[in-house]
Amino acid sequence: MKNKWWISIVAVQLAAFLFQTQAFAEPLPNVEINFGSGGEEPSSSALSILLLITVLSIAPAILVLMTSFTRIVVVLGFVRTSLGTQQMPPNQVLIGLAMFLTFFIMAPTFSQVNEVALQPYLKGEISQTEAFDKAAVPMKKFMFSHTREKDLLLFMNYTKTEKPETYEEIPLTVLVPAYAISELKTAFQMGFMIFIPFLVIDMIVSSILMAMGMMMLPPVMVSLPFKLLLFVLVDGWYLIVKSLLLSFST
Repeated sequence: MKNKWWISIVAVQLAAFLFQTQAFAEPLPNVEINFGSGGEEPSSSALSILLLITVLSIAPAILVLMTSFTRIVVVLGFVRTSLGTQQMPPNQVLIGLAMFLTFFIMAPTFSQVNEVALQPYLKGEISQTEAFDKAAVPMKKFMFSHTREKDLLLFMNYTKTEKPETYEEIPLTVLVPAYAISELKTAFQMGFMIFIPFLVIDMIVSSILMAMGMMMLPPVMVSLPFKLLLFVLVDGWYLIVKSLLLSFST
């Protein structure tokens, strides 16, 4: 009986294997996917798709380097580091908060871009190149107002760019990196000011523990509740966000 059972199982598996082999041996049908209208040439359609994918791939870099996102996320990172809370708040919370604060701060600039560039382009009143040029003007105005002259001259002298009369004549290849390093410097200055009160608490706690002879107890574990208590009592998140908003209002 056992031999019959084994023969039956082997026969079923062999039949299934032959069926799968026969099924996969048949050629697959040809499938073609066309994008765009029928009147466009295939080369132009492929080029449009390639340009669209390129724009979507650099969209995060545009958000990071041409808006207030860099300063906000760096300052929030300094807050978490100075508190010593490891991964609290999580990265997702900090990035989400930085994202919505960026949308809030950049709302007037984005509204102007939508009014002078996006809507006329969607209505067919201006071309794609004109829309890009008009959209760059509000972004240049925002970046130029928060860019240090020293940083701007660094890239202008390197590229041997003539001194422009207005910010509209400054190329984006010069203004964007100058704005980025200016934002990093401002964020690090704010981070230094945030670190000072928490550093004082760490020094006091460490001195007390050494005076008591408790050298085996990590000072960070003892100072963490006091730093959290101080941060909550002064309403730290309110002060941090207020400082960030005021830093972009000037």
